[in-house]
Amino acid sequence: MSEPWLDILSSLWPWLVALINLLTSIGCTLHIVLRKREIRAAIGWTGLVWLAPMLGAILYVSFGINRIQRRAVELQLKDSWAAQTIPIHTAEEASFHERFTKIHPNLSGLMRLVGGLTPSFVLPGNRIAALQDGDRAYPEMLAAIDGARRSVALLSYIFDNDRAGDAFRQALLRAQGRGVAVRVLIDDVGSRYSRPSMVGQLRSAGLRAEAFLPSRAPRLFKYANLRNHRKILVTDGCVGFTGGTNIREGHWRSLQPKSPAQCLHFRIDGPVVSHLQRAFALDWAFASGEILEGDAWFPQIEHSGSVWARGIPDGPDEDFETLKDTMLGALSSARDTVRICTPYFLPDAILIRAVAIAAMRGVDVKICLPEKSNMPVVAWAAMAQHWQLLGRGVRIFLTPPPFDHTKLFVVDGAWSLIGSTNWDARSLRLNFEFNVECYDEALGEEMERLLDRKVRQGKEITLADVEGRRFPVQLRDGLARLLMPYL
Repeated sequence: MSEPWLDILSSLWPWLVALINLLTSIGCTLHIVLRKREIRAAIGWTGLVWLAPMLGAILYVSFGINRIQRRAVELQLKDSWAAQTIPIHTAEEASFHERFTKIHPNLSGLMRLVGGLTPSFVLPGNRIAALQDGDRAYPEMLAAIDGARRSVALLSYIFDNDRAGDAFRQALLRAQGRGVAVRVLIDDVGSRYSRPSMVGQLRSAGLRAEAFLPSRAPRLFKYANLRNHRKILVTDGCVGFTGGTNIREGHWRSLQPKSPAQCLHFRIDGPVVSHLQRAFALDWAFASGEILEGDAWFPQIEHSGSVWARGIPDGPDEDFETLKDTMLGALSSARDTVRICTPYFLPDAILIRAVAIAAMRGVDVKICLPEKSNMPVVAWAAMAQHWQLLGRGVRIFLTPPPFDHTKLFVVDGAWSLIGSTNWDARSLRLNFEFNVECYDEALGEEMERLLDRKVRQGKEITLADVEGRRFPVQLRDGLARLLMPYL
């Protein structure tokens, strides 16, 4: 005969499981209702929690909650940033600013808008040079590391263990050998694009290297979110590089790599370099626990050029959707021209509508996308959305191979957004990005000419092309579009 308490337990355990599931589902639903900003995401998670007992709650707790909170780390770094809180204007720069805002009052409003999204000031006195492909970017970056005397801060999403990566590893070792303080931060997912991981290789060589947010899903690493997608190099706290170029030989086309790619990077001299250093210092403190401070990392920076610029960090924590709001503001501010170049174009409905409305207002809107993507599913999903733009006057061009990884956004030939952000959900909602907004006609016109060359070399997609796709192709693209939040 069985024990009475076992009989009671055997009859009660289904009710206990049901009660636990009910309480868990209610708890998750309350968190979703109070915390989720987007209605569709809230509805989707709520449905999963209730329709998939226990499993839905486990998935929500594992993947639906952002646990990356870095505000405390940012407060610790506040004293290190004190020297860059108030911009210093020369009389010449003040005169330029007055003239610029009179000619472009719409961009003056954009400047105020972004000022409300980020605590950083627009800083005058910057020189920004475009570096096409790794063939121009890497030699300048390596020369900056070799010229460093006090500090080197390097952050990259991908840092491959290949010929390009080895060149940077040797330069970093030389810098450390001279007594330079070297810190290297690589996204954990990005470090896995080659084996063995460069994080381990740098550590074995005696360099201070950290992986950002180690991933628990190595087999799905290419589709992991909450990644640090930034590309930042700062030497001696005053020479900076940022843009879209990772450290991998595919960008160094003169090496004749197996998978070449076009890209665009930028060298920055001037006070806005302090914004690059802030972003690195925050990410480094979060990953390593070390606070970078003092003149070696945050010196006073001399003015070097005519560009007014501001760094714009973006991420799934305190800087959530800062870049998206900046893009919306820029599109609504455009009077004459908009030029967009991105390797992945999957904006949400709000951004698509803003691009379309700009064209409907008479703005000349041209978008450059790669003819051959390194992620076909992304290209299919993008094609399924093109009709919403082509039917409203937007013109889309496909740039010829090699794969075009360029990220650039220009308005009226006077405002440029440079940096790491793609026009997709991963960049605009799920990953950590860094961009620099630039107010300068000479730079803006140069960037517009660069993109217009891509337009002339590219193949234009028309509405007839999109509507003329065979039904199986349309179905494939439509199904791929359903994966947008995960691409």
